[in-house]
This record gives sequence, structure tokens and C-alpha cells, in this order.
Amino acid sequence: MTSPSRSHGLICGDLEPGSRNLITDVSGVSVGHHTVIEGNLRTGFTAVWPHQGNLFREKLPAAVEVINGFGKSAGLMQVEELGTLESPILLTNTFGVGTGVNALVRRELAENPEIDRSAGTVNTLVMECNDGYLSDINALALSEDDAFSALKTASDNFGQGSVGAGTGTSCFGFKGGIGSASRVFDLDGSAYTLGALVQSNFGRAGDLVLPDGRRPSPEAARQTEERGSVIIVLATDVPLESRQLKRVAKRAAAGLARLGAYFGNGSGDVALAFSTAQRLAHFQESDFVALDVLKEDRIDVLFKAATETTQEAVLNSMIASPAMTGRSGNHRPSLADWLAANR
Repeated sequence: MTSPSRSHGLICGDLEPGSRNLITDVSGVSVGHHTVIEGNLRTGFTAVWPHQGNLFREKLPAAVEVINGFGKSAGLMQVEELGTLESPILLTNTFGVGTGVNALVRRELAENPEIDRSAGTVNTLVMECNDGYLSDINALALSEDDAFSALKTASDNFGQGSVGAGTGTSCFGFKGGIGSASRVFDLDGSAYTLGALVQSNFGRAGDLVLPDGRRPSPEAARQTEERGSVIIVLATDVPLESRQLKRVAKRAAAGLARLGAYFGNGSGDVALAFSTAQRLAHFQESDFVALDVLKEDRIDVLFKAATETTQEAVLNSMIASPAMTGRSGNHRPSLADWLAANR
């Protein structure tokens, strides 16, 4: 599949993309959106399912890298401590985090009635960006039903741009959004995949650097500070344990830096990485778990893939987003329009 950025001749790195060039090229991963555009609202939820089974009962190795911690996400602390993922992932706006947590808890309780009875509580994971420039974030308009809608509509083909949690976001002074990309590579004679999904809402206007060296700048006055946020979700089918996944998640920052970001004081930049290669049973009776893990000195290809997919996913999120006018007449131009005018 030709991505929005590749349709404009913008190529990030030299690894080959997967068949869809989406995070869902990692088998079992699915993504859904619920988009709200009405009145002064430009917001929504995006859901990521790491696998199609019961995530509480069959957890995945995971890790988080907080590149800059100006954010209000929920559930990251336990992922950092225990190194596992046990719920679907929701992305939303800053004031939608609590609603997202409640929706995920209700969903997990319905599927796993033993939670907090014989099995302890569940760690639900919700991450956010502040879309308040284009959307009336103070309206607290998102509902649990909106979150359920995003979860229920997840599939291996999904929209990019101004959809779901990316509906009202901004990036480098242009319209931001949801973007995705993937890379395939060889390890021990077999093909493996790493995919990225981003919610882009970061970068100072005028700082964006395209892969061909051009520096697009929106007509609006440049910001004096970098504010916003970016959430990066990385998925791979390579067997990795949580420490290795944290190393991979760190490299998402290299993809952001290639675009011109410097992780400003007011920007919440978070990367979460998980592996689908092995599931960790909640109710395992044995005291020990046997895991396959990648040999450490073969990990560079995943570092490269994380960098390239993050960079391309951000560009896709912007190019797939048309210009938008939102709350109080605030406006963000489209990077796609700039590219069309500057061929």
C-alpha cells in the first residue's frame, strides 16, 4: 500500500514497508476509531488491540519510554514496573483519559469477572494529547460509549489523518492526526515486522524537516515554544523481553528528531512498545516462564525500523489530514496542500 508520504515521493529510510504499511502488518494487531466533529468539538478515541484474545489472561511483553513527561496518561507506571500489557490501548484527548479508563475497566470486568476477586485488579492503558486548539476540550464531551465504539470497530485496515484521537491535533503548525507505517526485515532467515502508530500533536511551526531536506512552514506566525504531545505505539512480532522493548521504544525519539522535534518543555512525548511473539499466561501454575528473546547484538535492525516507522507515521498523519477550522475559528493548514503547491 502506498502511504500518504510515499505518494508525495517522501521516503523515510531504506527498509521495506509491509504490505499495508500500517501497524496492523504485525499479525493480530487491529485499530479502530471513533471520531467526533460537531459544533466546537474535533476529538475522539483511537483503540489499538495488541492481539485478538483475552489480554488480561494472555498478557504481552511491553515497555514504555517517556521521552518528555508533560502528560496525563494512565497505566504507564505498571507497564514500566512489570513489563507487561494486559488491556487494549486507547488514545484520546487529555480530559478524556478518565473516561477511557472507565470504559476499559468496564470492558475488562465484563470479560474477566475474576478481576479484583481471585485475580487482582487490571491495569488499563490510556494515552493522550491536548487537542484544545481546535476542539473544546473543556466540554468533557467524550463518553464511554465513544470509547466502546472505537474498540468495536477495530480492524486491520483503518483510516489515517483527522480521525479518532487525531481529529483535533496539530503538528509543526499544520494539521496533525493519526498516522502509521511498518517495516519488514530478516532475522535468522525469516521475515519479521515492526509497525508504528502515532497521535501527532507536537513540533514548533517552522521546525519541520522533510526527508528531502525541505522545511515547510505554515503561513501563520511561528510559535516561540514547542508544545503539544506525541504518542507512539510500536508493535513487533520479534520475540523481545521488556528491557529490549524499552530499548526499541527509545529509538522512536530518533524518528521525531529527524523531523525537527526537540522535545520541548511543554510537549508530552511517550513511546510504548510491545511484542506479539509470546503470550504470558496470568494463571500459569509454574514458578518459571520460558521465553525466547532476540540475541542482543541483532537488535539494531529494530532500532532502525522504529526510527523509520515513527518518522513516516508522523508524516502520514499530517499529509492524510485536510486543513481544519475548529474552536473559536482556530485554523490549521494541511501539509498536503503545501506539498501540492511546492512540487
